[in-house]
Amino acid sequence: MALYAHSQNAEGKRQPLANHLRNVAELARERARPFGGGDLAHLAGLWHDAGKADPEWQRYLRESEAGTRGRGTGPDHKCAGVLLAEANDHPWYVGHLIHAHHGGLTDPQTDFRTWLSERRDLPGPRRALEALRAEMPGLLDQPAPDMPPHVKNALAAEFFLRMTYSALVDADSIDTEAHRLGGRASGRGSTTTLLELWRRYEAFLASEPLAPDTDINRVRHEVYEACLRAATEPSGIFRLAVPTGGGKTRSAMAFALRHGLEHGMRRVVVAVPFTTITQQTAGVYRRIFEQGYGDSGPVVLEHHSAGAEGAGSASDDQSPAPDAVWQRLAAENWDAPLIVTTTVQLFESLFSNRRSRTQKLHSLAGSVIVLDEAQALPAGLLAPILDGLRQLTEYYGATVVLSTATQPAFDLIDGFKDIQAREIVPGHASHFEALKRVEYDFSKTNEPNEWSDVAEWMRAEPSALAIVNTKRHATELLDALGDPDALHLSTLLCRAHRDEVLTEIRERLSTGTPCRVVSTQVVEAGVDLDFATVFRAEAPLDSIIQAAGRCNREGRLGDLGRVVVFRPPDDASPPGVYRSGRDIARVVRDLPGFDPHDPEAVRRYFEFLFGTAVDPDSNGVQHARGNLDYPAVADRFRMIDDDACDVIVDYPVRESQKIDSLVEQLRARERPAREILRELQPYMVSIYRSEYDRRLRDRFIDELLPGVGRWPLGYYDPVRGITDADPDTIV
Repeated sequence: MALYAHSQNAEGKRQPLANHLRNVAELARERARPFGGGDLAHLAGLWHDAGKADPEWQRYLRESEAGTRGRGTGPDHKCAGVLLAEANDHPWYVGHLIHAHHGGLTDPQTDFRTWLSERRDLPGPRRALEALRAEMPGLLDQPAPDMPPHVKNALAAEFFLRMTYSALVDADSIDTEAHRLGGRASGRGSTTTLLELWRRYEAFLASEPLAPDTDINRVRHEVYEACLRAATEPSGIFRLAVPTGGGKTRSAMAFALRHGLEHGMRRVVVAVPFTTITQQTAGVYRRIFEQGYGDSGPVVLEHHSAGAEGAGSASDDQSPAPDAVWQRLAAENWDAPLIVTTTVQLFESLFSNRRSRTQKLHSLAGSVIVLDEAQALPAGLLAPILDGLRQLTEYYGATVVLSTATQPAFDLIDGFKDIQAREIVPGHASHFEALKRVEYDFSKTNEPNEWSDVAEWMRAEPSALAIVNTKRHATELLDALGDPDALHLSTLLCRAHRDEVLTEIRERLSTGTPCRVVSTQVVEAGVDLDFATVFRAEAPLDSIIQAAGRCNREGRLGDLGRVVVFRPPDDASPPGVYRSGRDIARVVRDLPGFDPHDPEAVRRYFEFLFGTAVDPDSNGVQHARGNLDYPAVADRFRMIDDDACDVIVDYPVRESQKIDSLVEQLRARERPAREILRELQPYMVSIYRSEYDRRLRDRFIDELLPGVGRWPLGYYDPVRGITDADPDTIV
């Protein structure tokens, strides 16, 4: 009897099991070969679906196809491959990868062993192996794969297995998709190379008008030339320290492309801390690499994480248009020459145990990874993050660029003092002096200031930005300001609202219309705004300097911009490292010769911070990794508080009909909830579970799914966002 892996496709053909096993094995080998996992990935691919040879599973396939049996998971088809690995005396991790290929990476010491003991003596796997011996005897006896030489400890093994697993599940998905489509093209992949991207980059620069000979343009040119020189150096970890206005975004890309070409790399991944910066950065790169090249297809994948996994990006467009299809497919495995993503999407995927999130990880091997605004990486997760970056650069052919104006001194953290990060711009200190755009005023930090005082300072300015530490402080300052035209930015606003406010701010600033904005830290890192005056509540030193990046950003003022740092009426601030950083900044400011324009002052600040206030592995991720406990690693590595729920708001009003329609689709389960939630992401606000549960008990929230509810109409303010809730309960 012929054995099949998949039911009839669009052409009415089933896929023979032997074809699927061999295809997946070869695809997995190809994906894992760059980091020494080719043999292991090949073997796991060859045996991953061995259980489908069971006559009962074959009956399930035929009956499901005929409609006489409901579609479901069917009989287990993983155990046979695990037993096959065991019978060949192969290492345990061969069977572990086979076991994980659908359900995700488990704990080999508990979950995997329990699962295997419960199924070892079932008749299905034995029947499958007997059928394989009769039909495909050549698949049964395979040599044992070796671990590559660099896998010398548990952390290296943990990382190697998750990267090999990524190669396996991506190969399985790609071959299954190819069968489903039959002879039709999938729409995934790109023929655009890094060499072609470099040519487009050069063409873009040549098309721009000649820049005038100014201080800022001289610095930009020096940074650019330094990036080209450094690109020829061996792969590894680099620091790119560039002051605001120094052309960091473009120059980082120049380094990445030239470095990638120099070392035969495959793609460039740019990761930024916030969704707003992702959209901004992707827009810059689309203008450079896609505008005017429509016939060659898209090359910039924008993929970020706004709530639901992978949601909030261009890849969420459900349109059948070729570009939208490409975005959706490329988001699965990052099969694109240029990816713009968030650090949340990057690192939560890197330490996930789920198939869907890990499928893209093998694409990081042989890539240039630019971490923009690297100072925003969460301090309590720095140990696993830095170890992951070390693994990628030392053993997986990647290069990492730490790009920011406020370079965090990661080399001061115990366990990572031997990381040799090279400076792309060795003389960057002189650039910070040359591009001094602001003066800092710390005179209002000696004692608390009332919000009425801050409001009076703002009213005295035609345009001013005030950045505070909490959402409660933002609402209190708005009350004191009493300006009906004032704007507000915080996570009290849904993403669509924040985008709208940013557009309005830029419009007012460009036309000289009065513009007073009260914001939390959401505006701080990388958001392209340019105020003459910025008021900043006391904060960690890097936050204060990042806030200054929103002041006189383009250097267009005849004089220096003003950054006024003040002490708010009370000491409320985000807890933990943020509060410690604020207090350490007070100490550093009092040191002799303190100058926030001097990169050495920033380094002294981080030396105090990392030496006294930071536990780089506060959640014990490294311990779980050392035990190869993949579910625990995923659970402990959280860059966003997952003790939160989402509420759908009625903003903007012009899209209320669309929002109502999506809500009803979700309520009626008309299509997969994940698809609908992705489309609803721009209209959601996250609130802590305690507040959500309280509002649910009060019947204030209409719950649509567990942890997803509709916020009542009329309780969303066009300036303040979510109302009738304690601001501090909003994530």
